[in-house]
Amino acid sequence: MGLTGSIIVYVIIWWIVFFSVLPVGIQSKKEIFKEKFGGIDPGAPNNPKMGKKFLTTTLITTIIFAVIYYLVKIDLLNLREFLQ
Repeated sequence: MGLTGSIIVYVIIWWIVFFSVLPVGIQSKKEIFKEKFGGIDPGAPNNPKMGKKFLTTTLITTIIFAVIYYLVKIDLLNLREFLQ
C-alpha cells in the first residue's frame, strides 16, 4: 500500500469511526423552554465534548489502520490477488 492509498484508507476509516463515536455520551438540555429563541434547538447538547471525540476517533482509527496495514504488509489481505 503506497502513501496515497494509506492516506485515503486512514481518512475513510477516520470518518466512519467519527460518525460512530459522535452520538456517544450526548445528553440533551433537560430544560423546558418557556420562551422560544430563534436558532436554538432544545434538543442540542450543552457540551458535546468535540475535542475528546476527535482524540478518541484518532486513537481508534490509528489502531484499526495499524492492523489493516500489518495485514496488507504480510500479504494476508490482498484484494488484487483475490479478484484475479
